[in-house]
Amino acid sequence: MTLRERALNLLARREHSRAELARKLAAYGQAEDIESLLDALEHEDLLSEDRYVEAVTHAYAGRHGSLRLRQTLQRHGVTGDLADLTVQRARADDLAACQALWRRKYGKPPADRKEKSRQYRFLLARGFPAEVVARVLGEEDD
Repeated sequence: MTLRERALNLLARREHSRAELARKLAAYGQAEDIESLLDALEHEDLLSEDRYVEAVTHAYAGRHGSLRLRQTLQRHGVTGDLADLTVQRARADDLAACQALWRRKYGKPPADRKEKSRQYRFLLARGFPAEVVARVLGEEDD
């Protein structure tokens, strides 16, 4: 199987960032060959950072916060203006997404401090900023 076939097989399953695809192909070819293949795939619009970011953003919408999104993008090698803009947009939706997730998971205010801490940790682990979580847990049910 050629390097190009391997790359296309990976891209057929889901979108990948350039860095992620390069890391997966590293065991099968030389760095120069991989870079030229990635350039060709980008030129043919088979590999796109924009589509990758859109796919990740869509997958995380409503279930994870902007902090988790930023961490995932960084882990997969997406940095710079594209990542910053995407996280900034997600940050604008954090409060609504956190409230919706909290309502689905818990639906009522915590009965005691222990329960509040548990809910707080759950929402933080989902990647919502602490100030957003505090606002959600401080509010009464609508």
